[in-house]
Parts: sequence; structure tokens; C-alpha cells
Amino acid sequence: MTTDLRTEQAPQVRTGPTAPPRVTVRARLGSAFAMFRNRKSITGLVILGFFVLVAALADVLAPYSPTQVDHTARFEPPSAEHWLGTTHLGEDVLSQVIHGTRGVIVVGFLAAIMATIIAIVVGVVAGYLRGWRSESLSALTNVFLVIPGLPLIIIVASMFENPPLVLIAAVLGLTGWAWGARVLRAQTMSLRNRDFVQAARANGEPLWRIIGHEMLPNLMALIAASFVGTVTAAILGLTTLSYIGVIPVNTYNWGTILNWAGAQGAFRQNQWWWFLPPGLCIAAIGVALSLINFGIDEYVNPRLRSAGERARAMRKRGLDVNDPVTAVRTTTSAGDDA
Repeated sequence: MTTDLRTEQAPQVRTGPTAPPRVTVRARLGSAFAMFRNRKSITGLVILGFFVLVAALADVLAPYSPTQVDHTARFEPPSAEHWLGTTHLGEDVLSQVIHGTRGVIVVGFLAAIMATIIAIVVGVVAGYLRGWRSESLSALTNVFLVIPGLPLIIIVASMFENPPLVLIAAVLGLTGWAWGARVLRAQTMSLRNRDFVQAARANGEPLWRIIGHEMLPNLMALIAASFVGTVTAAILGLTTLSYIGVIPVNTYNWGTILNWAGAQGAFRQNQWWWFLPPGLCIAAIGVALSLINFGIDEYVNPRLRSAGERARAMRKRGLDVNDPVTAVRTTTSAGDDA
């Protein structure tokens, strides 16, 4: 008698290629702003954030009105009542510096936002397109590269009795976008022949989607560097124009404070509490923007990025980065102990 043994085979399940993990919005934002994770960028962002906070809360932080006059306290050095002294009219210097921060921040960021938007539109489109359209946008960029911004601002400011800060920021933005557009155009020309861009074009993706979803994430570092550089140029341009008297003195910013100090002889009489605080504020915000730019450059440059990562790894292990001698860790085996 034979026994029929039947072995049941498990059904085979066909498994296709595993789907790639879905990239969340948080992960995209984290990768896009990874350039700000190093110490230089964080330090610069903290200093810049402090000035932005002072500008936003100027009415609360200022102990006096910037135009409040105290005739009994003229040319007073720093004291408990006036922390940064007073002017020739008895105005509180600290209050003027705090209120002047708002004008500097507003003009710097408005000009940078306007210039960055124009640079992205002109530079990326000119780099992606070909033929006469790309050459026309490139020629427009070259024209704006040679337009002198300072004389143009002087002409525009002379047409108004009291030019608003928005107008000054608009002129600074319109004259400061060309360098960023040129850099973005060159980088976009190298990206338009990449495989992912060619695949998107072959799938029939529209132009706005190719630029917005395929190219802009790879240009974030250059866009951020261009934005930071434009903020620096706009702030220096505003303070310079205010110091030489192009912008009316009733528009509060650090440059007008230096203009008043110079006109009243504060430099000759060594009244340092009047001109030194706004000068230090200009230097501090310049250092903050430079640190942010250095951090972005370290992220963009592969050599600097690898060197920074290696230095951070050595510091975590307790090793001195500047030590020319490499510490060697020796381990003893069981045979040696015996």
C-alpha cells in the first residue's frame, strides 16, 4: 500500500520594485536649509535675528522718543538715565540707534527680496532657454551690470522732498540684481543637461514645473548667497547715502546719526558716544552677514564642506584640530597582559 504524499507549495507572491520612501515637506525644507547648520551661519543668524528683533520692537525697547529734546542734558556722556549719552540738542542716542535699526533692516531686506526675485526670474530663465531669448536676457543683465547705482539713487532722491524708504529700497533692488542673475544663469546652464531635467522635459513637464521643482532646489545655496550679498550691499548703500546727506536727515537710520554727529563736530570733540554706537552696529550687522555668507560658501564648496565635517568630527572625539601630531590609540591584547 502506497501512501500519496502531497506537499503543498506556498503560493509565490510577486513583489515588484520597492517604492522609494516619500520625501516629506519637513525633509525637503531641512535639506534646502542645510547650509545654515554650521557654526558660522548659526552665529550670523543669531546676530542678524537680534537686529531684526530690535527693529520690530523699536517702539517698546526705546526708552525715549528719538525726537524728544532735553535742554538740560546736552552733550552728556553715557549715564544711568541715558545709556549712550545725548546729542547736541539733548536727544537720547540709544533711542535714535534703536529706531534707526528699523530703517536699515527694512531697506536691506526689501531691496534684497526685490533683487533676488528679479535675479531668479531673469537668470534661471536665461540659463534654461536657448537661442535669441537667452541672449536677450543675458544682454539685459549686462546692461544693468554697468548702470551706476549711486548716481541713480541721488537723481531719484533729488526728485522728492522726502523720499520714502520703499522707494530707496526699490532703486537699490533694481540696480543690484544683475550679479546674482549672471551667477544663476551660469549654474542653470550646467543643470539643464542633467538627467533629471532631461527626464522631466521628456515627460512633457511645463517650464514652470521644471524650473520650480527640478532646478530651484539645486540652486538654493546660490540664491541664499545672492540674497545675503544684496542685503549687505543695500545696507551699506543706505548708510552711505544717509551719511553724505542724499537722504533727508529726518529719516532715521544709522547713517543719518553719523551725519548729525559729523555736522555737529562730534568727531573733532571726541564725543564717541554719539558716533561709535551706530558705527559698531553697522560693523556688527556686516559681520553677521559675512558669517552667513561664509557658512553658505562652506556648504557649496565640497572641499570646505569636507574639511568642516572632518574638523567637527575631530572636536567631538576630543582631538585638537590644529594639532599637527595625530593621536594614536593603542590597545593591549590578552597575550600581552599574560
